[in-house]
Amino acid sequence: MSKSLRLSEKWFRRGLWLVALVFASFLIGLGGTVVGDLPRVERALELDDFIDRAAAAPLRETIKAAEKTELAASRELEQISLQLSAAQQASANARETFGNWIATRRATAQPDQDTELIARTKALDALKNKEDAVQRKVDAQHQIVIDARQGEQRARESLAVLERAAQDKLDAEYRRVELRVFGYRLALTLPLLAVAGWLFVKKRKGTYWPFVWGFIFFALFAFFVELVPYMPSYGGYVRYVVGILVTVLVGRYAIVALNRYLARQKLAEQQPDQVRREELSYDTALTRLGKNVCPGCERPVDLKNNEIDFCPHCGIGLFDHCGQCETRKSAFSKFCHACGSSALPRVPLASAASSADSFTPGAPAQPAV
Repeated sequence: MSKSLRLSEKWFRRGLWLVALVFASFLIGLGGTVVGDLPRVERALELDDFIDRAAAAPLRETIKAAEKTELAASRELEQISLQLSAAQQASANARETFGNWIATRRATAQPDQDTELIARTKALDALKNKEDAVQRKVDAQHQIVIDARQGEQRARESLAVLERAAQDKLDAEYRRVELRVFGYRLALTLPLLAVAGWLFVKKRKGTYWPFVWGFIFFALFAFFVELVPYMPSYGGYVRYVVGILVTVLVGRYAIVALNRYLARQKLAEQQPDQVRREELSYDTALTRLGKNVCPGCERPVDLKNNEIDFCPHCGIGLFDHCGQCETRKSAFSKFCHACGSSALPRVPLASAASSADSFTPGAPAQPAV
């Protein structure tokens, strides 16, 4: 159609399409904001909403107490471990000194040193006893840590059982929430699609067509972007079934529209040539001629062949001659391209002669058609 439009009209149409796109973008932004806020209608869910709190609370307290006990025991164990290391080092040094002294005592064999031997032995035993006492403290702290850790582990295992059951309930509730949110989206999107379909059928060629097309773009975006990605899957069954239904509906509409179009074309081809040309709009005829197809039946025609004046498929007139200068021109032109006169078809000579024979004096002259 662009070849049949005036230059200013082309730019106006481009500007109006820009208006349609801008209008659609603002509608899409508004719709996206509304759809994005839909999940806020539902309350945020947590795991504690579905867990057995009466059974979980003591277990959590046990875990906290065990963690505190283990932490305190670990810190105490670090201090006692240092004491044990010091006691072991002192005992080792005393034994080494005692061994050296024993070797000297044997070498000298002095009986007066028996008292000192007993004293050194007692001191060595005291160090060993101290080391053993610290070792017992270390073992006790180890036992406290182990008991606390095992108690914490048992509490965590019991709590995990409760949390798994609560998680199953939470997941089920999440699915129900998703379905409700999808229902909100569906309730918002389906009316938009219905209105867009009605506008496409009734108003797409009206005066305010840019706003109509902007709304149609918005409705399509809302359906394919805001609704389809959030459609519940259930293993793919829902999406495939919905896809099949949409395909069947669209395909049925296309088939019915094609059959209606073919029926209209057959009916139009049975009408006289002049009536068929008058029913075709000027812009539609020029657009089809620009594509080298017949304006009547839309089949390919060699328009560059000067011997073709009628469509060989449907018989509609494609070229005639100017009634003033006899120049061959398009039958759909409003003015002759050679002389600029109104595009009136040339009256055949036989028709002119018959008109002259039937002329009677005093009768008003009949204008040539």
